Formats: sequence, C-alpha cells, structure tokens
Amino acid sequence: MSASLTVLVPAYNEGEGLREFQRRTLAVLDGLALSTRILYVDDGSSDDTWSVMGDLARADARVGVLKLSRNFGKELALTAGLDHCDSDAVIILDADLQDPPELIPQFVARWQQGADVVAGQRLERHGESWLKRATASAFYRVMASLASTPVPRDTGDFRLMSRRAVDALCGMRERQRFMKGLFAWVGFRQEALIYQREARFAGRSKFSYWRLWNLALEGITSFSTLPLRVATYVGVLTSLAAFGFASWIVAKTLLWGESVAGYPSLMSVMLFLGGVQLMALGIIGEYLGRLYMESKQRPLYLVDVHAPAHGSASTTVDAD
Repeated sequence: MSASLTVLVPAYNEGEGLREFQRRTLAVLDGLALSTRILYVDDGSSDDTWSVMGDLARADARVGVLKLSRNFGKELALTAGLDHCDSDAVIILDADLQDPPELIPQFVARWQQGADVVAGQRLERHGESWLKRATASAFYRVMASLASTPVPRDTGDFRLMSRRAVDALCGMRERQRFMKGLFAWVGFRQEALIYQREARFAGRSKFSYWRLWNLALEGITSFSTLPLRVATYVGVLTSLAAFGFASWIVAKTLLWGESVAGYPSLMSVMLFLGGVQLMALGIIGEYLGRLYMESKQRPLYLVDVHAPAHGSASTTVDAD
C-alpha cells in the first residue's frame, strides 16, 4: 500500500483563485507515486469561496472540504484541518499561489529521505511592499532573540509534516496559538527548503498591518517570558534611580537648604514613573489575558460542514 499525502489548504475569501490553484496542484499530485488528497478549509469566508470549494470537490473525488462555523483566523483553521487529516504526511499550502505547488515533489523527496518537517524558507518575497518585507524580517529576528524555542527565519506555514509531527502538533490544544512557533516546538528532524515566493495570483492579502501586529504579539507572548523579565528589570532600575534621586534631594536640603520645588522637575519625575508603571502593567495584562482565555476551555473551533474526500489517486513510477 502506497504512502498517503494530504495537501491542506486554509482559505478565507479566496474564491477568485481556487480553480487555478486546484488545476496546478492536481497536475503536480498526478505525478507523485503516492495516494494523494486535497483538504480545503473555509475559514468563514464572506465571498463565494465555499461554493467554489463545493464545485471543486464534486469535480474530483480526491478533494475534501471543511467549513468552519465562522471566521476563527488562520491559526485555528490550520488546526481544524490538521485534526481532520489522517494521511502519512501533510503539506500546508496557501490558496493564493504565492507558495508554488510545483515544489511539492521536493518536499516529498526530503520527507522520504527521513525528514519529519520540511519548511519552505523564503529567499525573496515578490509582490509585497518594502514595508511589509522589512517588518516581517524584523519580526523573525526579534523572535529569534526572544523565544526559547528557535523559530526559523523567513519561514511561513508552507511546509510538509510527517504523521508523528502532525500527531504531536494536534496534541497541543492551547487556545492562543502561534503556529509557526508550534511547528518549531515539536522538534523531530526538521529541514529547510529555500524557494522564491511569488506574488498573489488573485485577490489581496487578508493580513493588514494591524493583524500582523497582533500576530507578532501572539508569537512573542506565547513563546517568551522575556517581556515580563524586562518589565521587572526596568522597574528595579527605576526604583533604584528614584531612591537615589530622593536621597540626593534629602541630603541637599539638609546641607544647603531648598527653595520652592520646581514644577517642571516634579512633573517630569511623576510622568516618567507613571509611564514605566503603565508599561509594566500592560505587559502583565497581555499575559493575564492569555491565561484568562486558556482558563475558559472553549473549543478551538466549530465545524459547520465536513465532506471528506471519497477517493485518492496513486501512480506508479518506474525505477531507473
């Protein structure tokens, strides 16, 4: 019995490009000596994504579809898809065709040679503004310096995972999920495959700078307690500086007396100390908020419709 491979495709308002995505992806899968499937996950799209997915599933028995009850976000859409994959390996592939499906055979080859996780590492990011490229680069470098678990630089969700890597990932049910960090945390044998990222085939990115900022906060607070430690250090240093300044004021008053205290210096000290305290409280609040969300123990996602693939395709490749 041949090994099986599922291409997992989370999508949110990607109806415009799904048909081209399936055409290119199936053309690649037809050339693999594997039992192959595609699983689309509709993350509560508001366009025609779900109807297009239904058409694609009816056109090919290898295609399964999963619809979430609302938009939960890409991290949870990925989790839902992985929960419903039972193949020997899973490839995560975005529907926008920025990550070329033609690279799938190279991922499969690395997996067949023993790798548990093969992650696509971007050499170039075509079709993106300089600001987005700069902020993405800065984020990965900040994560590399803060996180206790190394997160590979310039690496997105485009990757292949073996069955045991998927099982390990599905065993982690935390609510506040930063998938790129979780992919790295599971360990096993991981390799990078360097590639050129293309521009989007259709539509526009669903990640605004605000959503990217929130994702960055999620990653930092999920995999590092360094911000709390920094807040502690800043608080201690500020307290020492304030104590030293107060000691100087008392000593100066005892030795030389003191005129009326200056309003600017008083306000400066008050604003400085207040700002430091608010900053520390904000950092603590970020972590407390995540503990609050975890304590509720709500389901990670809710499924509206699940129609699994009804068939698979396998080919035989003659050995040289």
